[in-house]
Amino acid sequence: MVPRARAMVRPGVRGRNALACLRGEDGAAATGCRPGNPVRDAVLWPLAFVLVPELSLPAGLTARPMRADDMAAAADLLAAAEVVDDTGEHESAEGLADWWVNDLVDLTRDSLLVQTPDGEVVALAAVVAPPTFRDAFTVYLEGCVHPDRRGRGIGRALLAWQLARGAQVHAERHPEAPARLTVSVFATMGTAEALVRHAGLTPQRWFSQMARPLTGLPATPAVPGVRLVPFTFDRDDEVRRAHNAAFSGHYGSSERDAASWQVLFTGQRSFRPDLSVLAIEDGAVLGYVLAYVSEATTEATGDRETYLGQIGVLPHARGRGIAKATITEALRLAAGHDCQVAALQVDSENGSGAVGLYEGLGFVTQRTRVSWVRDVSPPA
Repeated sequence: MVPRARAMVRPGVRGRNALACLRGEDGAAATGCRPGNPVRDAVLWPLAFVLVPELSLPAGLTARPMRADDMAAAADLLAAAEVVDDTGEHESAEGLADWWVNDLVDLTRDSLLVQTPDGEVVALAAVVAPPTFRDAFTVYLEGCVHPDRRGRGIGRALLAWQLARGAQVHAERHPEAPARLTVSVFATMGTAEALVRHAGLTPQRWFSQMARPLTGLPATPAVPGVRLVPFTFDRDDEVRRAHNAAFSGHYGSSERDAASWQVLFTGQRSFRPDLSVLAIEDGAVLGYVLAYVSEATTEATGDRETYLGQIGVLPHARGRGIAKATITEALRLAAGHDCQVAALQVDSENGSGAVGLYEGLGFVTQRTRVSWVRDVSPPA
């Protein structure tokens, strides 16, 4: 599994002069410009000469980097967008702070808030690039434009900046590796799909958002030799290493280091160790389910939801029913702690049989999220 995706297109931009140029660590600026469609042309030059396109916002709007004290306004913006976008995701100021205000995100360089003269927030954006990766350095482009402000060119301008900034991040941090600039778009978001398609991104992966009510649960099946126990933080690093091993061959997975593991997973304030389950044999972790409860989701929907964010079994322990046992136990724990719904996400091309497992446990697909991607090759 992956950390729960931010649903909006979230194209981003940072207040810059027209055609500001990439500055390397030595401070030397590249020069030149390239005419044409700013969205399509934003990262076509060699990475050493990537340009930030001119930011053209409607009259009266200004842009600045996000700050930690902007999270409440950001949550309000995302709530307004959710009414139209129907992603099933609900954010709080605290949850956004967990995601954006940390050592993995440089808000000063990699985020933007767009405002009216009276300070109303009408758009936001962030470029998020976790430090670890396997096959390609993934840069997530997250953003949102208020529904009342769509269709005026804000999203297109912001996405052009974001693609260029994403290429800059690639050039600055991991130019030796290929990069994957990624925008998540739900199937319910037709305008956003048209935007990323026009920008030249292509749909590369489909993820099913699945859920089931926490009623009529089966008994937890026994697995010979295996104990099911709640997560405890003395095993946090062991679970991290188990996760790295379990997902070593999965699309888009990363070898999570201790810092990013904490920021993205077990350090989230919505993480619920008491609802998470570990499968232990001979004192070692063989499998795990990490659960999260978002109070923002509870407030918005009226149902307390347990979100099963990470589910895995070590390769050598597969085929014994450990995944089914840990998930079932996690469902029963959540039901016993006043949760009414369980949800998870699965890659539709997952080759481990996960989709069939979840369907067999009563989960049904409610929404589809698509990863739209621009692949960037390392310099020759």
